Amino acid sequence: MKTESFKINIEQSVLDTIYSKLANANISLSHAGFGWERGTDANYLKELVYYWRTQYDWRKQEKELNRFNHYTAKIQGHKVHFIHQKGKSANTKPLLLTHGWPDSFYRFDKVIDLLTSPDDGDQSFDVIIPSLPGFGFTDHFPLEITADIWAELMSSELGYQTFYAAGGDIGGTITMQLAEKYPANVKAIHLTDVGLPAGNEPILQTSAVVREFAAAIPQGLMQVGAFLLLQASKPQTLAFALNDSPIGYAAWVIEKFNDWTDNNGAKEETFSKDELLTHIMLYLVSDTVQSSLHTYHDWTILKPTEKLSVPSAYAQFPKEPIVPPRE
Repeated sequence: MKTESFKINIEQSVLDTIYSKLANANISLSHAGFGWERGTDANYLKELVYYWRTQYDWRKQEKELNRFNHYTAKIQGHKVHFIHQKGKSANTKPLLLTHGWPDSFYRFDKVIDLLTSPDDGDQSFDVIIPSLPGFGFTDHFPLEITADIWAELMSSELGYQTFYAAGGDIGGTITMQLAEKYPANVKAIHLTDVGLPAGNEPILQTSAVVREFAAAIPQGLMQVGAFLLLQASKPQTLAFALNDSPIGYAAWVIEKFNDWTDNNGAKEETFSKDELLTHIMLYLVSDTVQSSLHTYHDWTILKPTEKLSVPSAYAQFPKEPIVPPRE
């Protein structure tokens, strides 16, 4: 394995191609009266794209992203991009954070300083944030080996024989796999998602509330999970359109940020336009729109984890689309 320092520095020709597509795009307002009811609000998308073309500064955002220590490592023949930011207290612990979709390593941008330099100065963390396979600057490799590669990154490459791990969405699945496969190395995990049952788990018959939850999953998926069904079953068909159209990809992603954040109808109180566009741009500038969609297909065929033996915590946030009961 060979670890190298890494800086995000996108070629100008890549940015020029994106902006040329933005300049020639057509946003129809013929159905703008529906707001967010049927998907992305056309009026908001038009406003966002105008800001994207006239005020958003990728180079400024690139500089902000590079304030953290980025690296790449070759593990099992695959290039893995990760941030490695060390804690600033004497009592520091290694913490592996794994993101999901439609975000990236940028999901954790606001908490890195809080974890590495806490106000009380007592407990800090060495924060390690890899990009999932096919996301950002990591090679696209099978999702089923991601937990193994993460374990190798932490132990063999970075020298952490034991560590903590946390994640959500796809990152939650990888975190659970780490805890199942490497219980001697993973001291504890924290999740913001526990995944969806396959439908045949014994626990689904243990109580009325659990049976009610299980029965509601198909309807819930049809209402809020259409993206999941499409990306999991036919990702390549969708990828052609989204990869070719910055506005198309923005519309696909912004709907999720609107629906899944506790923003009370004012999404920019949660994410500014710059933050939303940086989430989108990281896929466009790294040419990973297509590979990230395929990861959902890979995700659905992973073997479910068994009951975990390591200490585990779960945070349930207000706008999760499907909320499991405590059982």
